[in-house]
Amino acid sequence: MRLLKSTQVSDLHPNISHRFTRKATRAIVLNGENILLLYTKRYHDYTLPGGGIDAGEDNISGLIRELREETGAQNVNNIQPFGYYEEYRNWHKNDYDVVHMLSYCYTCEIDQELLAPEFEPHELQNGMQPLWMNIHAAILHNEMVIKNSEKKGLSIERETFLLKRIVAELL
Repeated sequence: MRLLKSTQVSDLHPNISHRFTRKATRAIVLNGENILLLYTKRYHDYTLPGGGIDAGEDNISGLIRELREETGAQNVNNIQPFGYYEEYRNWHKNDYDVVHMLSYCYTCEIDQELLAPEFEPHELQNGMQPLWMNIHAAILHNEMVIKNSEKKGLSIERETFLLKRIVAELL
């Protein structure tokens, strides 16, 4: 799969060798210029559905599971690789200083009807909800949050970059 972008935070911990790798998937589900996204009330941003790949799970199985859990998507099909986004961020958990985050992005199709999502407790606390949204409006919204919000999440820059690449290459 092709590399879309590699980034690291400006204040990255100097002990980069003391890191762990976290692999995740992101689903790109388009319907014209509308895209299936997650809105997170806590950060007031829009992100692609997806999340961490569980132990023993391959990328595709993880993508399907995360898409089903976060959006209620059914019959995930026509899965095609789009590219991956690599990040190095500071991490202060489990005796590591740095996380090497790899987000593998795939285009796919789903049935139009969404079932109820099965959110994890932290996702419920953050006020996550799936929705179809115009991709251009989502980009503009996220750009405004990046510019004006002090409580923005770490993922918003990745997600906004990915949304712009989707527009440039798929629309």
